[in-house]
Amino acid sequence: MNPKKLLIASLSLLLVSAPTWGQSLGLDRIAVVVNNEAITDLEVKQRMVQARSMLAERGIAAPSEDVVRRQVIEQMVVERAGQQLAKEMNMRIDDASVDRAIDQIARNNQLERDELLRRAASQGRDLSSFREGLRSEMLMQRLREREVDARVQVSEADVDAVLSSLGASADTEYQLAQILIRLPESASPEQTEKARARITGLRQQLATGANFAQLAAANSEAPEASAGGDLGWRAAERLPTLFVREIEKLKPGQLSQVIRSAAGFHLLRLNDQRQVSAVAGPPVAQWRARHILFRVSESLPEAEATRRAQDMVTRLKAGEDFAELAKKHSADGSAAKGGDLGWLLPGDTVPEFERAMSRLEAKEVSGPVRSPFGIHVIQVLEKRTDVPPIERQRAQIRQALRERKAEEAYDSWLQELRDRAYVEYRGDSL
Repeated sequence: MNPKKLLIASLSLLLVSAPTWGQSLGLDRIAVVVNNEAITDLEVKQRMVQARSMLAERGIAAPSEDVVRRQVIEQMVVERAGQQLAKEMNMRIDDASVDRAIDQIARNNQLERDELLRRAASQGRDLSSFREGLRSEMLMQRLREREVDARVQVSEADVDAVLSSLGASADTEYQLAQILIRLPESASPEQTEKARARITGLRQQLATGANFAQLAAANSEAPEASAGGDLGWRAAERLPTLFVREIEKLKPGQLSQVIRSAAGFHLLRLNDQRQVSAVAGPPVAQWRARHILFRVSESLPEAEATRRAQDMVTRLKAGEDFAELAKKHSADGSAAKGGDLGWLLPGDTVPEFERAMSRLEAKEVSGPVRSPFGIHVIQVLEKRTDVPPIERQRAQIRQALRERKAEEAYDSWLQELRDRAYVEYRGDSL
């Protein structure tokens, strides 16, 4: 799980798995069928309570009942389709992983575990539904890591292009909010004009004093709609170039013109901006590392890959040579070099790998480490700081580009997942 600080109201929004279509549901009627599973009206209502609670935590007035219901159902459809795909791929989250995630969330929120669970219970989530919701959230994250994040590539040419295009924005961060009206991949002229008219109407409302967060919550089709469209602080390199060109013209509090992208039509509000140094600052850590990788696949399940990685750890502690084991067993391209990855900067590797690597002392070997690429055994050979400024800046840009590309790819992947699913709405669900 991402270790960043979470709001209690946003925790565990996913619900327990639904009964199959033909299963008796008693008095709880079916709201929607996703492939061969039903989402019940009770589940939808529970999720609506959580959605309104999340908006209230942010001081945002909830949209109408119909709007909240429609948004919640669409979110649940995508989540259920993702859970079904994960099941087909034999992915699972065990109880021990859920326990660790609960402990991590409690630490991030500076709470004791029991206090976290009491707060969840006060919001209508008993221990069982809290755990199952968190398990589902973790499953979607793992699915994202395998299906999306592991395929994101950032080349040196990508970094060069950003450096040459940023100009004065290279040392600026922006606090933004967004409203997105989506367009299908092959939108007709009629669909395009309808979406354009809708976003133009929203901009007119905002220009005459409407509340951005409330309009975003009621109308935006972006993932952050339930947070009032808040994108938080973003460095320029984490934003699409067409966004940067538009927000460079704005002062805090101002609204962008309508922006057209491949996803649809956007409105941005610049809430604030700040200068950050792209050159000065504290020294940046750098690691010379090597690893042994076991790629998880249908023929090598995660449990077996982890067992093999643990066997490598045992053999290394017994004195066997890391480079020789890497050459014989690693599934990574670095195997021919004994697993040597050279000197690594922050952002050069996926977050899971970097977090584990950064905790190691020189010559220390990790235990099994899971990442989107599989299960690793990592050894740090040397550590140093005081990276030259341009190298530091390139590392920051590389990481920002990876995050941006992953976000964009995940958004597209979710839409494809939704489009592939058989969905049948029952009654007045929408």
